[in-house]
Amino acid sequence: MTKADVTLGNWFARRAAATPGARALTFEGATATYGQLRDRVDRLAAALKDGGVCAGDRVAFLGLNQPAFLETMFAAARLGAIFVPLNFRLTGPELTFIVGDAGVHTLIADLDHQGVIDAIRGALPVRVYVGVDTGASWPGGGSGNGGGSGAGGPWRSYEALIRASPPLDLFEPVGSDAVALIMYTSGTTGRPKGAMLTHSNLWWNNTNVLHMLDVLETDVTLVAAPLFHIGGLNVTTLVTMQKGGEVLLFRSFDAGACLEAIPRYGVTTMFGVPAMFLFMSQHPAFQSTDLTGVRTLVCGGAPLPEPLIRLYAGRGILIQQGYGLTETSPSVSFLGPDYALAKVGSAGRPPLFVDVRVVDGDGRVLSEPSARGEICTRGPNVMKGYWNRPDATALAIDAEDWFHTGDIGYLDQDGFLYVADRVKDMVITGGENVYPAEVESVLYDHPAVAEVAVIGLPDERWGEIVAAVVAPKAGQEVTLDKLRDFAAYSLARYKLPSRLFVVDSLPRTPSGKVLKFELRERFGG
Repeated sequence: MTKADVTLGNWFARRAAATPGARALTFEGATATYGQLRDRVDRLAAALKDGGVCAGDRVAFLGLNQPAFLETMFAAARLGAIFVPLNFRLTGPELTFIVGDAGVHTLIADLDHQGVIDAIRGALPVRVYVGVDTGASWPGGGSGNGGGSGAGGPWRSYEALIRASPPLDLFEPVGSDAVALIMYTSGTTGRPKGAMLTHSNLWWNNTNVLHMLDVLETDVTLVAAPLFHIGGLNVTTLVTMQKGGEVLLFRSFDAGACLEAIPRYGVTTMFGVPAMFLFMSQHPAFQSTDLTGVRTLVCGGAPLPEPLIRLYAGRGILIQQGYGLTETSPSVSFLGPDYALAKVGSAGRPPLFVDVRVVDGDGRVLSEPSARGEICTRGPNVMKGYWNRPDATALAIDAEDWFHTGDIGYLDQDGFLYVADRVKDMVITGGENVYPAEVESVLYDHPAVAEVAVIGLPDERWGEIVAAVVAPKAGQEVTLDKLRDFAAYSLARYKLPSRLFVVDSLPRTPSGKVLKFELRERFGG
């Protein structure tokens, strides 16, 4: 039996052929149809190929949300290359590791982020640099700026490459199980790990979302969450394009701009983290904005506070919550609108093609309701593994293909999942994942720090904040401002501590492990 080609490049090309005149992507007042967007993708694919990109090579993108992100992803897929989205909040040293670990062949960056790359060029394996100026140049007009020279060599102009390249007609055959994306997620050892997501992983996630959200061809989805996050890219964005709907793309999140856009563009769906929906609700225009056209708001990244659920319910919108991870593309469970209030605090139930179970420390399945253990999931949406990390892959995915999330949770008597704690002590602040070990490794280098533990504390706005508990060296003084200034070179701003607690020493077990639960109990009040 012939297997369907579900690769990113193929389904996008087929969608564009089916509805070439439909609105595909709107960005800062300009709109491209599916036919126009495919033409740009195919021209970019030709330019990347002329630049030496072959099947399996890695093509990275660094920049705020913009059409070039999606165009680069689809163009890379058309060549069988692997797309590597980069977190634009990262510092030079953080990017140096990721770009080097991925072995990036071609790096595309917008004007605002070319400087950080220029500063680290000598440490990168990149062969081709392409600069984007997404202003008046999209979708096809303007001067095509974005090139120029930087430290270590010139930046080729993104728009000039597209204009100069004829559309590529012949594409490399790509297997559905080939890697489409390497999406980096922070590791507990302080080094990020690249989750290898295949074309099939992304397709099956979209299939799950189609059943959970009933995505329509007439949908207009507002995308303001960062596309380099699995939530921003793969909750509503790709599935809406697969169905033939319109993506309204924002360069970054602005509560007032989002509210203004909802009635103006006929927005029907949106994904966001709790902080985004909180800031929208606190905006002066919230009560007067016409939200009647909104069918679905999807929230992920952290639990949604009950008062916020009820506030939106009062406007006729039941926010739908979900639980997922980068490694699962991201669908693990989903709480539909029928249960938004009845199962407050729950992450919902798994979609059609995902299995979830809870196991104890010995791997025994816990079947009794409310028994807490590690959440494990299995399905065609689970990643292929970690790039260059067979050891980490073996620890995460067992012999029966169950992915061990590292999160503690339980199932109630109705099969609804609740996420209770994190084995890995991960902090989620404003939808961003922060791993304490990474922050601690930087703070330990501060000359006044003898001991440090990083914990997450509850916060009404951000879900959690990053807090540092420091035992200073004898005769030394530590302040929050000095600690943040010290770490700012090595860490993105969202990873920097926003609270500091000074102690004489850290509580530890007899084996020397820091008792972080004691710190959270002590300082979380």
